[in-house]
Amino acid sequence: MDALRSALLAVTIAAAPALAHAQAGGYPTKPIRLILPFPPGAPSDLVGRAIAQKLGEQLGENLIPDNRVGAGGTLGLTLVAKAPPDGYTLMVSSPAIALTPWLYKKLPYDAARDFAPIAPLAVIENVMLVHPNVPVKTLKEFIALARARPGKLNYGSGGAGTTNHLANELLKHLTRIDIVHVPYKGATLATLALAGGEVDQVTVSVSSVLPLIHDRKVRPIVVLSQKRVAALPDVPTSAESGMPEFVMSIWFAMYGPAALPRELIARLNREIVRALESPDMRQKMAGIGIDPWIGTPEQLREFQRKETARYGTIIKSAGIQPE
Repeated sequence: MDALRSALLAVTIAAAPALAHAQAGGYPTKPIRLILPFPPGAPSDLVGRAIAQKLGEQLGENLIPDNRVGAGGTLGLTLVAKAPPDGYTLMVSSPAIALTPWLYKKLPYDAARDFAPIAPLAVIENVMLVHPNVPVKTLKEFIALARARPGKLNYGSGGAGTTNHLANELLKHLTRIDIVHVPYKGATLATLALAGGEVDQVTVSVSSVLPLIHDRKVRPIVVLSQKRVAALPDVPTSAESGMPEFVMSIWFAMYGPAALPRELIARLNREIVRALESPDMRQKMAGIGIDPWIGTPEQLREFQRKETARYGTIIKSAGIQPE
């Protein structure tokens, strides 16, 4: 009997890869729920819906966007962490997956263990803007002015722990300048406050401020990236401005529950790469100031690990206490 049981177990183990392959090959057989942990209409939402439409066309089944907003992204993240690992609940995450471990004392998930990285999707670069009345045109001039007027310059953000807040905290950490944080209920309100002269500086996504830049309501001085942005070809990067460490991008990637089968991850990654490399997708993303970001699940996992550590350093330096 033991010999028979051992033989059956061996056959089962040997057949498992073939079964997983067959499941992946027949996947999907019903619509896929795509959790978007951010509000409708935001650049992040546009990324999610664009990839949902393209993947739906390629897979032959609808990807249904489901905006689950709340608690800095933790509501949507929790839904995916606790979902069945069958490939029918996926998520487009922003940097929230790397930020929330530092911003909340207790989370209903472990960001490093409860998600399966599937594929990078896109990157939106941030640009530092000043009000036209601020007498600077470069990053170096802004730093020099802040040093000459400690505590006199201020910057707006979408709230504590947002990337537009942490970008300036990173700048303070690197340069030891003293600039004052003015939080708003969202980056849009902070940007409008800048245009109205309520604050001196704001760092936000390029895609969200192009109309204000073109109307000269705000002045761009540096893009927080390693390479220039096509939508702002005349604005230098932080690296070109002598501060290569001053990088803060808004990135998006697809994840599933932790136990998602490897064959499904591989299938989804291939389809996402195919979607991102398609001319129509590239044109759509370029039109809203978004760059496609192609990579493997392993590269995404390592990137997430490094980003989590980097955000931890910035948050501790800023003295932000977890809620």
